[in-house]
Amino acid sequence: MIKVNVINKGKQPLPQYATPQSAGMDLRANTEEAFTLKPLERRLVPTGLFMALPEGYEAQVRPRSGLALKHGITVLNTPGTIDADYRGEIGVVLVNLSNEPFTVEPGERIAQMVIAKHEQADFVVVSELDETERGAGGYGHTGVK
Repeated sequence: MIKVNVINKGKQPLPQYATPQSAGMDLRANTEEAFTLKPLERRLVPTGLFMALPEGYEAQVRPRSGLALKHGITVLNTPGTIDADYRGEIGVVLVNLSNEPFTVEPGERIAQMVIAKHEQADFVVVSELDETERGAGGYGHTGVK
């Protein structure tokens, strides 16, 4: 388990894992009062959290499956990436993809955050790529059944 330095300027508890094998932690809306997302409306929702990830790690902000399935509420730029050198407040870009307004209450769990290790690439320009069985096949080339 890695250590992540965090400042909580919000009124909500720190994110935590719901179960011992959870990959994500819930992020909560840090707002003074409830607000309503109209159909197709998007909004940057503050969390009150600021953090310093170790070098080589990122945080991914993802939708909560229950909000997506039951209410059509999702994270617009999913997964949103928080880089290790970012020191601003973590915000969640929520969008309402349903036909009904949705009210977000203060402290409501609005997204989940996954901490992940990553690598940086060093591109090497070549004149051709190695052959594979798949080749250039993509975008549904294996069919739907």
